[in-house]
Amino acid sequence: MAQDFTEISGLARGKGRPRVAETAAPSLVDLLNMIRADDPTTRHELERKSDLGRAVVSDRLTMLADLGLIDESELGTATGGRAPRLVRLAAKQGRVLVATLDQSALGVGVADLSGKLLTEHHEAFELTAPPQALAERLITLLRWSLDRQASPAGLWGISLSVPGTVPGSVGDFLMRTPAVLPAWEGFSLVEMLTRSFGAPVWMRSSVDTMTMGELHGGAGQGLGSMLFIKVGRRIGAGIVSEGRLFRGAQGATGLIGALPVHLGDRTGTLDALAGSDMILREGRLAAETGRSAFLADHLRRGGEITAIDVAQAAQMGDAACVDILTTSGRLIGQVVATLANTLNPEVIVLSGAIMQTNDIILAAVRETVYGASHPLVTRDLRIIRSQMGSSAGLVGAARVGAELLFAPSFLKDWVMQGSPLKHPGFAAFRAELDVAPPPPPLSPPPSRGAL
Repeated sequence: MAQDFTEISGLARGKGRPRVAETAAPSLVDLLNMIRADDPTTRHELERKSDLGRAVVSDRLTMLADLGLIDESELGTATGGRAPRLVRLAAKQGRVLVATLDQSALGVGVADLSGKLLTEHHEAFELTAPPQALAERLITLLRWSLDRQASPAGLWGISLSVPGTVPGSVGDFLMRTPAVLPAWEGFSLVEMLTRSFGAPVWMRSSVDTMTMGELHGGAGQGLGSMLFIKVGRRIGAGIVSEGRLFRGAQGATGLIGALPVHLGDRTGTLDALAGSDMILREGRLAAETGRSAFLADHLRRGGEITAIDVAQAAQMGDAACVDILTTSGRLIGQVVATLANTLNPEVIVLSGAIMQTNDIILAAVRETVYGASHPLVTRDLRIIRSQMGSSAGLVGAARVGAELLFAPSFLKDWVMQGSPLKHPGFAAFRAELDVAPPPPPLSPPPSRGAL
C-alpha cells in the first residue's frame, strides 16, 4: 500500500534516508521521469544516468516503491550474472480520463499513467449545443467509461482536447474554464468536471493532441521532426521538434489558418479560402449553377450540401468538385511549403474528416510542396495522410495527460504524497469548490446498449 511522506519520514533513518521533503523531492522527480522515459530500465542504468550514486538511487527507489509509484516485480535478461530487476512506472496505479470535443463529435476514453489508451468511444454531438447539455453528456460518458474499466485504480486526472487554442504553462492544472469557444464565456466546465470527479483537469487544442497522437501512435513514431496539418473549418499545424511537441510561449503555435493567401484577385486567410467552409460554399454554388451534376441532383432530391458531399462527388470524378478540392490543396500547400523550408520535417501528415474521403487535397499539397521547396528539404520528405482517424485526438490526449501529471513543476509538489490528488494547490482548489453552490442535476447515465 502506498504511503505518503509523513508516514515515510517517521521511519527509522536506515540507509541515510533524508527526513525532509525538500531534500528528497527533487531527486525523486528526476528519477521518476527517467524511469518513465526509459520504461523499463534497471537500477544500474539509473545510477549511471543520474549521477546520484548507488546509495541515493537505492534509497529513492525504495521511497518511490513505498509510495506505489514504481514496480520492480519483473526480472530482465541476465548477461553473465544474476538477472537485474526491471524498474517500471506503476502505470496501473492510476487512471486518466480523456475526451475530445470536436465540432460534430465527442470522444471519450480511459488511459493508464503511461499514457496508454485503454478504452475509447465516439459519438455524434454538435459542439454548437448549449454548454450545459455538452457538460451533462460529457460527464455521463466519462462516468460510463470509468465504470467499464472495473479497476481498483483511482482517477488521477482528466485530459481534454478542444477545437480552440488553449494558453497556459505546461504542468498547470485548470482552475477555471478558458474561453476557447464563444459559447463558453462564463461557463464552468472545468469546475464541473473537477467537482464531479475530484481530479485535476488539463486542456489542450485538438491540433496539439492529434499531433501527439500521431507522434506516439501513428506515422511519427520514432521520428524527431514532424509537421502535422489538420484540415477542417480551421486549418492548423502541429510542430514536432527533437521528438517533442513545440507549443511556443503561449501555446499558440501553428495558427496557419490566419495567414493571408491569394486566389486570383482575391486575398483572404487560409481558413477562408481553403477550409471546409470554402469547400461547402463553392460546392453549393456549383450545385445551384449546375456546374456539378452530382451535387445538383443531390440538391434537387432535397439533400443538404456539406463539404463531405463535395469531397465524395470529387472522388466519383465530378470535375467541378475536383477543382474545388484541388484549389484548397494548392493553397494549403503554399503555406505548408513555407513551413517545410523553415522546419525541414521528416514527414508531413495531413488529417481531418475531409482528408479521409479521397486523395485530391493530398495530391495537390504534395505537388505544391515538392515544387516550392528546396531540394534538400524534399529529398527524403514524406507527405502522407493520417491513418489514425478519430483516435488520434484521444491517443494524444492520453499522452498529454500523462506528461502533465509528471511534469516536474507539478510533480515536485505531490510526489512525496504519492498522488496528485494531494497536491496542495489542487487540494485548496477542491476545498473552494466544496463550499460553492452544488452543480445542477445531470441526465441519467445511458444503458451500455445505447452506447
